[in-house]
Amino acid sequence: MKQSIASVDVGDATVDTLLQRVTVRPGEAVDAAVSVEGGDGARSVGEVVLELQTRCRGETGAETVTVDRLGLGDGLTVDPGESTVDETTVRIPYATPLTMDDVPVWAAADFCDPEVEDTGAGEREREREPLAVRPTARMETVFDAADALGLSIRGVDCETDPYDRYVVRRYVQVFEFSPVGGPFEGAFERLSLVFDPAPEALTVYAELDRTVDLLSALALADERKTRFALPETDADAARRQLRQTVERLL
Repeated sequence: MKQSIASVDVGDATVDTLLQRVTVRPGEAVDAAVSVEGGDGARSVGEVVLELQTRCRGETGAETVTVDRLGLGDGLTVDPGESTVDETTVRIPYATPLTMDDVPVWAAADFCDPEVEDTGAGEREREREPLAVRPTARMETVFDAADALGLSIRGVDCETDPYDRYVVRRYVQVFEFSPVGGPFEGAFERLSLVFDPAPEALTVYAELDRTVDLLSALALADERKTRFALPETDADAARRQLRQTVERLL
């Protein structure tokens, strides 16, 4: 059952943008369609774009950030009183944040009307469809590895990254863990993980905050950062990689 993302009148035609489902994973292919209902005359519909957006914490407050713009169709036409459906497949960007701990992701449609010089698409209030973005299989193995090592997730935040500290994009999603048991109980205050997923592997950036008392807070080397790659979904390998990473940072 396709979910309507946006319905808008383009002249006397009606354009509906549809997704096969609204629960997705980064990198996943999802069926989509653009349905055009004709009016009294023949109509040409310009480019139809699905825009994925999220909200991030920036230096001056919350900011709306565009994850990506996905083309759904271009140059569609419909005859008077008829309807057309143009089906396609879109790939959910690997950089799409997970919808965890109140981090939102939504989809909205943009239309470029070729018969009107300026449609004012940037000014109009567009319909927004919330998406549920779940972890990839590799991400799941990292979460399971953290749990096995006694690391409890304490918060998830999406924040702007203007200095490209981790990856070259405008924002990152940070997962924060604290040791509540296992081999690292009491060894540090916080472990922050940032995921950079790709088709061939998941790169995990790890930053350790060792602040557990006032003296360590004054130390110059209070925070350390490194990264590792996870090409497979092997649970033992993920647990070993994560443990070695934390030990290296301590």
